[in-house]
Amino acid sequence: MATPVPAKAPVTPPRLNPVRVPIVEEPIGARTEDFREVLHAYSKEEAVLEAKRCIQCRRPWCVEACPITQDAREYIRLIAIEDFDGAARVTIRDDPLATSLCKVCYHYCEDACVVKKKGVPIAIRHLKRAALDFGTHDVVYVPSKPRDQRIAVIGGGPAGMMAAWELGVRGYAVTVFEQEDRFGGLMQTIPAYRMTDADVEVDRARFRDLDVTWVRDTKIGPENPPEGLLAKGYQAVFISIGTSLHRTLGVPGEELPGVMPALPMLKEVNAGRPMSLGPKVVVIGGGDVAMDSVRTALRLSGHGEVTLLYRRSRQEMPADPEEIHGAEQEGIKFRFLTAPVQFVGNGHVTGVVVQSMELGPPDAGGRRSPVPVSGSEETIPCDTAIVAVGQRADLSAVDAPLDLRITSQGWPEGKAPGFATAVPGVFAAGGRSVVYAMGAASQAAEAIDAYLCKQRGVTSAPRPNSLGEGEPFHLPAGYTAPIRS
Repeated sequence: MATPVPAKAPVTPPRLNPVRVPIVEEPIGARTEDFREVLHAYSKEEAVLEAKRCIQCRRPWCVEACPITQDAREYIRLIAIEDFDGAARVTIRDDPLATSLCKVCYHYCEDACVVKKKGVPIAIRHLKRAALDFGTHDVVYVPSKPRDQRIAVIGGGPAGMMAAWELGVRGYAVTVFEQEDRFGGLMQTIPAYRMTDADVEVDRARFRDLDVTWVRDTKIGPENPPEGLLAKGYQAVFISIGTSLHRTLGVPGEELPGVMPALPMLKEVNAGRPMSLGPKVVVIGGGDVAMDSVRTALRLSGHGEVTLLYRRSRQEMPADPEEIHGAEQEGIKFRFLTAPVQFVGNGHVTGVVVQSMELGPPDAGGRRSPVPVSGSEETIPCDTAIVAVGQRADLSAVDAPLDLRITSQGWPEGKAPGFATAVPGVFAAGGRSVVYAMGAASQAAEAIDAYLCKQRGVTSAPRPNSLGEGEPFHLPAGYTAPIRS
């Protein structure tokens, strides 16, 4: 008689814990005194506890939601078993701006986290920071065999840096041209209570063995257009100029002293240059730059009165909810359904005339259009008014033959697959956030590599392992399709 084979015990999935290990914040009264960091890092013990909440989904939703396909599932698994060195290597391997992103990424991965259905999602961004804090992070990227082809990257922001890394790891010689005296692009405008220029430099230091040349204070202009670099010995050009210029309101009085655009103000403050705004500040806008502006203004005003004006309701605000919450905590006064119609003053702004709005039918983008309420005008006194109503690209260097598409949020990109432009060898891309810009640049770099490989008569291959070990880049097990909002 045959011995019966015992049935296999059913596999019990990890028990879902809906409660996040708290992320400690600097006390409100203290943090608004200066630009000290608001969010505290996890301790090693806290990071391990939080990582153990991850149920290690077979389908890596967090990775699918990440524009650069960072393998968050794997570095969280390694933290849970206290392998911080391994977690740091996984993080850095596919993310050349890991030190910056672990503080400012909008963590689309957390929006896709399955745990969110029952409670608070895994603190994926904060665990990335823990990997770098407690693991060995001073590693150096390893280039492949030199390709003997030169590529120019115009713009040293997150897209430009990502493209330089992607191509440098593949063995290309890359020159990054940046018009400012610092690298980071619009990351230069992010206040120090979120991240600093030093974080960007920590990331950039890992490039040191790649054949990447960094050129500051150099603008590619009309007399030296991007496609002209092809005639100077570059085999390909990537344009990543971002949206460095501010949009205006177009209302009377906007030229008054004391009415200032947000981006230059944030850059000045971030560079450590003194700035006095006065005790009453008004900021106009509802995006992330507006949030950075109101919270910065509060710190510069000596606990003055800082008011945000937004012409739609809170539900329509495009800013990151985390930043909106931070501004509310710090006492920023929000005036929703309020739009400026004029700035007033005598040699300097003294107030902004506003009008109440009500939401009408949806506009072309699906958002309900604000409609003025007749007879609702009033004047809000202010010493400074900061305009943060959007940005646009400086297109002075862009020639018509490129036939670029200008996105609704202002950056230029190539219309063809891989962000190729109408000029062979010239590519252009950007994105609405740091990590989205990096994701677009990664796609463009792959297209540039395919274009140059075709010229050499070889087949393009996946990105080599950037740390010079193991297999080339591949999607993690269970990955099906990208999640893009």
